Amino acid sequence: MSSTNDHESLKSRLTSLTRDMILIASTESRPEERTRCFEFLRHHLDATEGLRLDSYERNGHQSLVVRPHGCDSPDVLLCGHLDVIEHSEPDGYHSHVEDGRIYGPGSGDMKGQIAIMVELMRALHRHHPGASVGLAVTSDEERGGADGVRFLVDDVGLRCGVAIIPDGGSLCDITVEEKGVIHARITQAGREAHGARPWLGENAIERLMLRLTRLGNHFATYWPSEPIDEQVNHWFPTCSITLCETENTTVNRIPSRASAVVDIRFPPPHDVASMLEEVTEILGPGCTLETLMTAEPTHLAPDPLFSEATKEITGKDVAMVRASGGSDGRFFRDHGIPVNLSRPLVGNLHSIDEWIDIESMVTYYRICKRYITNRLSLDR
Repeated sequence: MSSTNDHESLKSRLTSLTRDMILIASTESRPEERTRCFEFLRHHLDATEGLRLDSYERNGHQSLVVRPHGCDSPDVLLCGHLDVIEHSEPDGYHSHVEDGRIYGPGSGDMKGQIAIMVELMRALHRHHPGASVGLAVTSDEERGGADGVRFLVDDVGLRCGVAIIPDGGSLCDITVEEKGVIHARITQAGREAHGARPWLGENAIERLMLRLTRLGNHFATYWPSEPIDEQVNHWFPTCSITLCETENTTVNRIPSRASAVVDIRFPPPHDVASMLEEVTEILGPGCTLETLMTAEPTHLAPDPLFSEATKEITGKDVAMVRASGGSDGRFFRDHGIPVNLSRPLVGNLHSIDEWIDIESMVTYYRICKRYITNRLSLDR
């Protein structure tokens, strides 16, 4: 009966903590809400004896690092981000529970996981004071992580033996490879004219569209002929056009400038330099390519003990998978730090009806607890 009560109590705490955070719209455009979310987390953590809470800030993006007193470089570092993407519905930052899932923006990416890590930190340090386990929470992962994890590891000097980042894979799928990333702006010049006399101008939008079509046709050659099946045939370069804009504010003016932002993902043997060279050649002369963010393909080198703990808790075989997306794990890997990347069951990420499965949150909590206990020999 005690075990059942503990299970239900943990479910209740994880659900409440997740739903409370979803109510805080911690988006890029709301720095005050990001601050409020950090304050909320501090209130949950600073009552635990023996923990040191350090705050950092870069370019308006805050970070929180929690470690035992006297332990600057914990052996295990839990790591997550509290920033969520913008939604068109300004009052959409709320949640509901249905069919064992928490629905709401940021539930699966990744406030539900932050709830797990906060509860885990409190439990571990309550039962094992001084255990070499830390927590880092940042607020810019959706923008690339330069002011968060990159700043913490490169500038602040944060180190650990291994990082646990519950921001990819699935409950029994541990990510071992991530594609590289290029976010870039393509800008095309033209010559303005009245919309009624197009022969007097050069339409920057139309010229840009021709280049984007060339780019799209080129990346289409990488696609397999059969439908895409994740983990079967998704390991190829892709290019998505995500933003288009001009300086125009009126409908009867041919624009003299147009730009588009592209999101390019690529596996080895491609790298950032080779992909930029390829894209530049396809676009041709007469336009500019400005990189906004880049990341090389990453091998995460997860700890085999994490796979063992996952199998022990779930009773299922564990798969090592490749991810089309990226994570903050690449910044740890730049310093040779292994990364364990998996997470509870989630769905509809970056949508208004994003969800996380509550029972799998408890399972993931138990996986991490078993792994940390075994790695640090806490029960011996």
